[in-house]
Amino acid sequence: MFNHVTQHILKALANGEFCSGEQLGEANNMSRAAIGKHIQALQLLGLDIYSVTGKGYRLSAPIELLNSDAINSAALYELPASIEVETVVDSTNNWIKNAIASGALTKSRSGTTIFSEAQTQGRGRRGKEWVSPLGASLYFSTHWRFEQGISATTGLSLVVGIAIVEALVELGIPSLGLKWPNDVYYQGRKLAGILVELEGQGVDSCDIIIGAGINVHLPAAVTKDIDQPYADIHEVGLSLSRNHIAGRILSHLMKLLAEFELHGFSAFVDRWHQHDCFINQHVQLQMGQRRVTGVAKGVDAQGGLLLEVEQQVQSFFGGEISLRKVSS
Repeated sequence: MFNHVTQHILKALANGEFCSGEQLGEANNMSRAAIGKHIQALQLLGLDIYSVTGKGYRLSAPIELLNSDAINSAALYELPASIEVETVVDSTNNWIKNAIASGALTKSRSGTTIFSEAQTQGRGRRGKEWVSPLGASLYFSTHWRFEQGISATTGLSLVVGIAIVEALVELGIPSLGLKWPNDVYYQGRKLAGILVELEGQGVDSCDIIIGAGINVHLPAAVTKDIDQPYADIHEVGLSLSRNHIAGRILSHLMKLLAEFELHGFSAFVDRWHQHDCFINQHVQLQMGQRRVTGVAKGVDAQGGLLLEVEQQVQSFFGGEISLRKVSS
């Protein structure tokens, strides 16, 4: 259950102050029992709400709700297309897919972006679940149309990673790195993930959906569902607005996408290597049932992983590849 009443309750609680069930019931013309069901719906989306007899409901900590005007205000320049903000979607990538299918983006400029406070079916690479509690992180997807077709998108996910890292470094976040092909790390733990998907045949032109999730302040209750070492921006110790982070990331992303469209990935190789946290490390690639071990040597001009295997450097691309450090 999530509707305009749930939305109203979320806004009423966002400041972290107590709000009684009676107040919420009067404001929404319903019983306290009915309000309780909406509270449960918010809790199921990962919001940490507790109640105190005689005082009402309260968030464990205030949250800043996303706002398209605030995101635009935080951008370094006027963004090329519209920003939409939803409270709950199945996934932001699906939202863009549906907009493409309906023709809503046919005449739009590249760069239309959707943010959501929560996702019910957030996913990462290889279909893995992306834990997406309400108000705790940034989940967004951007539409970009490549008139040159799919061949012009080689290395795109790496460029998105560079954009996110450079934006976060500018905001004062240290110790960031990139893991090929689509993860952002903080002190060796995953801070952000990227999922790039293609819509259409991709022969003459193609619609690309660029999805990203950035952990901002994950509640302890949801972290048990994360199956790998993780990090969030909150632990860095900086007090950063989610709207501000979003505006800065979009600024860098739009700029780099325009450069990528003109010059391809070859123009970004050096920038990737500046942040590559696996370069010159002994690593293991998992490709289906096949495993390859060697020394990571960065990436080539197409964004392929360079791996030195038995004194020969080979290039690997996409597919079912995972990267793990192994002992030397």
